[in-house]
Amino acid sequence: TQAKDLRSTLYYVAAVGVLVFGLSYAAVPLYRIFCQSYSYGGTVQQNTDAEKVAELTPVKDRKIAITFNADTSAMVWNFKPMQRKIEVIPGETALAFYSARNPTDKAVVGVSTYNVLPFEAGQYFNKIQCFCFEEQMLNPKEEVQMPVFFYIDPEFADDPAMDNVENITLSYTFFEAKPGMDIPLPGFLRK
Repeated sequence: TQAKDLRSTLYYVAAVGVLVFGLSYAAVPLYRIFCQSYSYGGTVQQNTDAEKVAELTPVKDRKIAITFNADTSAMVWNFKPMQRKIEVIPGETALAFYSARNPTDKAVVGVSTYNVLPFEAGQYFNKIQCFCFEEQMLNPKEEVQMPVFFYIDPEFADDPAMDNVENITLSYTFFEAKPGMDIPLPGFLRK
């Protein structure tokens, strides 16, 4: 019976080890899905509901400066916003562009992620169209312009926590996509 108890304990320890390993492996995609679903950590909402966009009511007395930032992580591209800052009002759509250039002599595939600062404003920042989470292949010396079509939800103006927010930063980071890399997307981003 002592050998049976030892074997049983060993099975429980092994099961816990496998569970911990599995959870650590799944932590990053699960965290990203959580952040994108609940606008946590500066991630923004993806909203392609044309009817809702058409019915937006602009809040004319509230202007917000949107600052654009671009970074690369272990990536050879030249990546930058085509405008540093624009002024928007909640409830009105806006269009901005980023530029990416591959200065190398080989094709490079990249994927971008994004966030919004201050983090609390992420829930009001709605992207209608963007290039995030989609692989972008640039041929040698190729340069492209990538649009971001967005709006700030009019409810932004009614939130007391946003009263002192006059500037929102939209930041994208591009990194090189490796062969076989799969980025899980939350359901609301799948087409």
